[in-house]
Amino acid sequence: MWFFGSKGPSGFSSSSTAEEVTQGIDGSALTAIVTGASSGIGVETTRVLALRGVLVVMAVRNVDAGRNVKEAILKEIPGAKIDVMELDLSSMASIRKFASQYQSSNLPLNLLINNAGVVTPFMLSHDGIELQFATNYLGPFLLTDLLLETMKKTARESNIEGRIVNVSSIGHRFTYSEGIRFDKFNDESGYSSWYAYGQSKLATILHAKELSRRLKEDGVEITANSLHPGGIPTNIVRHDRFMNGFLHLIGKYFLKSIPQGAATTCYVALHPQVKGVSGEFFMDSNISNPSSMANDVDLAKKLWDFSFTLINPK
Repeated sequence: MWFFGSKGPSGFSSSSTAEEVTQGIDGSALTAIVTGASSGIGVETTRVLALRGVLVVMAVRNVDAGRNVKEAILKEIPGAKIDVMELDLSSMASIRKFASQYQSSNLPLNLLINNAGVVTPFMLSHDGIELQFATNYLGPFLLTDLLLETMKKTARESNIEGRIVNVSSIGHRFTYSEGIRFDKFNDESGYSSWYAYGQSKLATILHAKELSRRLKEDGVEITANSLHPGGIPTNIVRHDRFMNGFLHLIGKYFLKSIPQGAATTCYVALHPQVKGVSGEFFMDSNISNPSSMANDVDLAKKLWDFSFTLINPK
């Protein structure tokens, strides 16, 4: 982290806001999907992308909340181009329905921002998969896979680089000792909500790195990167009453504001400095170093193959 506002090589720092890192950028030729766009940094990401002219599709579990956000943004930015579509990342059926509807709309897709995330006690998703792994990682993995051909088509026809942005966390460093619990990711015994969160965020980085490798091999003009937005007092920890109260109590002194928290996402999605950069991990709008596990090529390949067995059960 670039402490106390000191700038990194990009010229930005931990105190930079999403508006600051996108100042002067024209995104009017771009279409983006932002998941988890009805709260926290998802709202600010949507607002700032719309401010820069991007057509933003808000992919949200709560459509009414999404529409309220859209209305609020339109009051501030009357010319904003925003759509709202239903998406529950904990449900493969919902993801497949969303992707099918999006493809039927014939909208292009330049930017896919996998932003949504949760921290929960042990629960299973609609598909019987541990909820944090399902929502934070496997759902975005499936969504990205289903929309990849649309992104490739858009990149070819528009001659504009596509960008896939995975919002991860520095919490990926605090996972189970084996990194990814392939044999017992659904096992309630030994479950830790924070290690499970770290596992899901480690998987998010590994996904971006392996996807980047494959896109480079295919010669496709699409990049895939991951990032840590910073410590932000959002509702992601709403299931943990102690941590939720603690973060909101100390947040104004030690944590980023939401406009600062959305900065790295918007930087990686829009800034020309990031053109052609792929497979990297960003923090404070600068390239950073994730954990050694997050750089493990073999682990990334194993996770990729494992993920396909989960999204395509026999």
